[in-house]
Amino acid sequence: MACKTHAYLKIGHSIKQKDYVDWKYNILSSLVKSQPKSYLGNGTRVGYRFWTKSLPALTPYYKMFYGRNGQKQIPDNLVLTPLALSIWYMDDGARNRASSYFNTQSFTIQDQKKLLQILDAQFGLKGNLNKDKTYFRIRLFQKDAQRMKSMIKPLIPDFMYYKLPFRPRIDSELGT
Repeated sequence: MACKTHAYLKIGHSIKQKDYVDWKYNILSSLVKSQPKSYLGNGTRVGYRFWTKSLPALTPYYKMFYGRNGQKQIPDNLVLTPLALSIWYMDDGARNRASSYFNTQSFTIQDQKKLLQILDAQFGLKGNLNKDKTYFRIRLFQKDAQRMKSMIKPLIPDFMYYKLPFRPRIDSELGT
């Protein structure tokens, strides 16, 4: 998000995620002036993106998540819906076999701990902080990653299933 007079949301991913950007565009199209477009990024990177209009209705969300100094922060009163959880995972999630990670490295340790408390309180999902080279990120315990998978799979488009954690023997036998 960014904010001048009013806030707007920029949705951008690699061109490889074109279907995902289009999926988000279909959800947010009433808030957008123009359709998604590809662009050249650094080096040979090609991205695909769109922006919402700058809207007064988005400004409170900007203030909630970026505070006075423009730094990312997790509000104390954050409530996640299952759809919000699924989009967060599609955006920032990754799997490693049967486990799931949220790439929360840009948040403070305090905010990451707050996110762990929110995941537990609102969804019963437990995890810990896992060091990824230099920074920490959220890692769900395997059984909780499987529980999250069953919660979010019905809400995500099938072209994003590759991000879901799997149970190698069981999922390969079931074809999921």
